[in-house]
Amino acid sequence: MNKFTKEFWTKRYQENETGWDVGTISNPLKEYIDQLTDTNIRILIPGAGNAHEAEYLFKKGFSNITVIDISELPLINLQKRLSDFPKENLILCDFFEHQSHYDLIIEQTFFCALDPSFRKQYVTKMLELLKPKGKLVGVFFTDPVDTENPPFGATIEEYTKLFNSGFEFKTFAACVNSIQPRMGREIFINFIKK
Repeated sequence: MNKFTKEFWTKRYQENETGWDVGTISNPLKEYIDQLTDTNIRILIPGAGNAHEAEYLFKKGFSNITVIDISELPLINLQKRLSDFPKENLILCDFFEHQSHYDLIIEQTFFCALDPSFRKQYVTKMLELLKPKGKLVGVFFTDPVDTENPPFGATIEEYTKLFNSGFEFKTFAACVNSIQPRMGREIFINFIKK
């Protein structure tokens, strides 16, 4: 049974136990977004939390961003920061129930927040949501997985085994621009749906 429920995450936000939230977009994702030129692509940010990536994209003129979270509190926080962000693009739901298609899905501390038993389901759902040649881009952690609470990391070998049948690995390398607390713990990914 998954103990990381809507109630679990809402309580973390209520008690300000959000150690994964660095208060701004992470360096690896900022650098990736800065080189994107088509502001009309359909972008999904699942398990978005306070969605600093969505805020950054929106302020850069990207007009088709969908944000999903299982807890309403971070969605409310984003709406407070960006009152003109389209409300219909802030979706309160279980990621695994979401239906649509995207050019780009941004991964930022979502995979590592899921109970490891959901990993194969995560890969299947990403492939379902991505358009042909769509991209899954973001950061994975190499933290040990044998802990009680997130972040649940994995080894390079585990990530390779999970993703290689459905994705081409354009980039799969240690981050060189992580913030200090995450230095040596992050892998930048740019995976293209086969």
